Amino acid sequence: MEMNVNLGAPYEHIVQKLIEKGYAGNQTEVIRQALMALEREIDEEEAQLVHKAVEIEMNKIRTGKTKTHSMKDVFKEAGLE
Repeated sequence: MEMNVNLGAPYEHIVQKLIEKGYAGNQTEVIRQALMALEREIDEEEAQLVHKAVEIEMNKIRTGKTKTHSMKDVFKEAGLE
C-alpha cells in the first residue's frame, strides 16, 4: 500500500529537522518512527487504564463493596460440578 501524505509546512519542517539531526534517513523513516512511538504511547496508556480499573475493583473487594464467589460455587451454579 502506497500513501501520499501532505503534512503541511510546520510538520514538514519538523521532519526535515529530524533528518538533518540524523534521527532518520528519510521522510518515510521519520513517519514510521513517529507511528511506532504513538502506538507504544497508546499501548502504555491502555495498560495504565486497565491497571487502574483492576486496582479500583480490588479495592471494592477488599472493602467488601463487591461480593466474591468461589470457583466451586460458580461451577455448581453453572451445573458443571
